[in-house]
Amino acid sequence: QVQPVESGGGLVQSGGSVTLSCVASAGTLEIAAVGWFRQAPGKERDLVAAISWPGHTIYYGDHVKGRFTISRDNAKNTVYLQGSDLGVEDTAVYYCAARSGSSAYRDQSRYEYWGQGTQVTVSS
Repeated sequence: QVQPVESGGGLVQSGGSVTLSCVASAGTLEIAAVGWFRQAPGKERDLVAAISWPGHTIYYGDHVKGRFTISRDNAKNTVYLQGSDLGVEDTAVYYCAARSGSSAYRDQSRYEYWGQGTQVTVSS
């Protein structure tokens, strides 16, 4: 069992940046592919980015447009999501999800373990 925990959310001004972190409070992210997903109010949850273990394969959501970067520090067992040039449309709850395999997928149904989410609010 892996329990992802997100941190780093908060209030960001439009055009600003944010860095989210994901660690495991139970189990480990070692050998686990990890994805970041987000859910905006009234919308479905969708992919922001996903990274394989140890990090050779990365996927980004179609809406990312080069503004988000996913990375992992395997020595620290931490996965990061950096967002820049944020707009109000990036306001959402951001979730970290892990799977028991090392391959990354765009499909959120492939991820068994989910964090509680961290709110990112972008103000205009």
